[in-house]
Amino acid sequence: MKVTDLPKHWQDKKKPTDRTHDYNLRLPLEDAARIAALAEMYPDRSETDILNDMIAAALDDLAESTPLKEKLKRS
Repeated sequence: MKVTDLPKHWQDKKKPTDRTHDYNLRLPLEDAARIAALAEMYPDRSETDILNDMIAAALDDLAESTPLKEKLKRS
């Protein structure tokens, strides 16, 4: 999924996902405010959901266009 596809994804019904690893993330105040605003715009999604989706979309993009793609194939 691309980052630009996320607003449509957030409008769809939320599906349960399996979370297997926790991270502690510190964001600049401006970025935290943006995440909070997105969570207000999409009330079915928590700030955690928004961050998870954004990170997954960014990783998908990177996996398609960088050396990460080859590294993932070997793993």
